[in-house]
Amino acid sequence: MRKNKNRGYQKLRVWSDAIEYYTKTYNVFRKFPFELKRVASQAIASSDSVHRNISEGYCRRSIREYLNFLYIALASLGESVSGLHAYRKSKQITEDHFQELDGLAYKLENGLLRLVESLEQKRDRGEWTDHLMVRESNEIYGSE
Repeated sequence: MRKNKNRGYQKLRVWSDAIEYYTKTYNVFRKFPFELKRVASQAIASSDSVHRNISEGYCRRSIREYLNFLYIALASLGESVSGLHAYRKSKQITEDHFQELDGLAYKLENGLLRLVESLEQKRDRGEWTDHLMVRESNEIYGSE
């Protein structure tokens, strides 16, 4: 893996989990029939948005922007999970696929919420300096 300060988000557990969530979502929805391609495309796009917003916010370097992009990631995840419930209810996805994706989304959502809470506390205490903090983010998320 290529390394530099701007790519530090790649070491974040929450970013890795978001990549896994996108990959699994893509694998479920890529097989949708033609008449449901728009639905499949939206499901894939909302899951794709999560990891992209984590990385973009991280690269902005300011706490205000980082938090804003983490909130956008949470919103995209909420959109994705809402879709999962609709797809399950309409029997467009299996119960097994729903459980797998919902479980990954739940883990990711909780990790994002913990990261946001910790960063907000750091911001409120005035402890944030505009630099990239992979180690702290991983400790907050629950892994090194």
